[in-house]
Amino acid sequence: MAKDYYSILGVDRNATRDEIKKAYKRLAKKYHPDLNKEVGSAEKFKEINEAAAVLGDDKKRSHYDQYGTADMPGFQGGAGGFDFGDLGGFAGTFDFGDIFENFFGGGMGRRRGPQRGSDLRYDLKIDLEDVYNGAEKHIDLPRIDLCSACDGTGAESKSDIKTCDECRGTGTLKRTQRTPFGLFQTQSTCRYCSGSGKTIKKVCPTCHGEGRIEKIHKIKIKIPKGIDEGSMLRMPGEGEAGEAGARSGDLYIAVSVKPHNVFERKGSDLYIEVPVSFVSVALGDEIHVPTMDGKAKLVIPSSTQSNTLFRMKGKGLPVMGRDGYGDEFVKVIVHTPINLTVKQKDILKDLAKELGEKITPPQSFLERLKEQFR
Repeated sequence: MAKDYYSILGVDRNATRDEIKKAYKRLAKKYHPDLNKEVGSAEKFKEINEAAAVLGDDKKRSHYDQYGTADMPGFQGGAGGFDFGDLGGFAGTFDFGDIFENFFGGGMGRRRGPQRGSDLRYDLKIDLEDVYNGAEKHIDLPRIDLCSACDGTGAESKSDIKTCDECRGTGTLKRTQRTPFGLFQTQSTCRYCSGSGKTIKKVCPTCHGEGRIEKIHKIKIKIPKGIDEGSMLRMPGEGEAGEAGARSGDLYIAVSVKPHNVFERKGSDLYIEVPVSFVSVALGDEIHVPTMDGKAKLVIPSSTQSNTLFRMKGKGLPVMGRDGYGDEFVKVIVHTPINLTVKQKDILKDLAKELGEKITPPQSFLERLKEQFR
């Protein structure tokens, strides 16, 4: 049964050469054996190339459309007039290293250089006092470092590092295969040296040839004043070591602030509730309020109501990266006395009688209350 090349490439029978070329490029990338290790991908890849070789040639496509087969007198294989120049060439020899360099910006099977070290994250909890004053913290960080015994080479000595015999130091292996459509050349990473181009005769006994080893590293972290909750501090080069001298990764410090037993933080401002006596709010008073650097005086005007919020300018937290401080907001809560003596109760009763008219709720409030319960 003849193959449906249009279905194989997923294009319409009226597809243009550009549409066929785009379909081929997309499918070749998806099913190339160096990329796709699933069972059947190699066969699928052959079908894709076969379909492209026929539909990409005007004469072969015309013959196929008319007779339903690609077999025609004098057909020698290859892609004929289908110009795959921008894919690395599709005439005679097909270099997959070139085509996939167009796909990914680098050839598949190219020599793999030393890999950069991995980034690390560390969650650090600090106190509100650290936010106010700034701080220096020291942590013990387990991470992958270069092996000091072999300087990261993985070999017992430098003389044990040899050029790979299989790839001759290129890090890649090439294979050429003749098919009905011409010569196909594939290129893959050398499995003997993993693309490094080097092999080791005697491995380092400390790191067992890895070139890196896990160690506990002491890190000093500087906490800036006014740092925000959830801030991320980046420490370049303090992550895991790279392979064979490649650049180390970075360390990211995720900062969170512990809840404070006195203050509530909102940005650079602080909030606090302070209990005061009935006498203080009735007659007015001067009280001492806790702040991050000690205490500060706060004047309570006479006739202050409970839950009144006072602002103490500049008594909050430093503003990170700028000069200046936030504010401290003080909510006064009238404290009701308990365990009163008989004498104290009598004094309050007499006071209540004298102030009876003054503490009567405003008429507007009584009218709203009356309206609500009609």
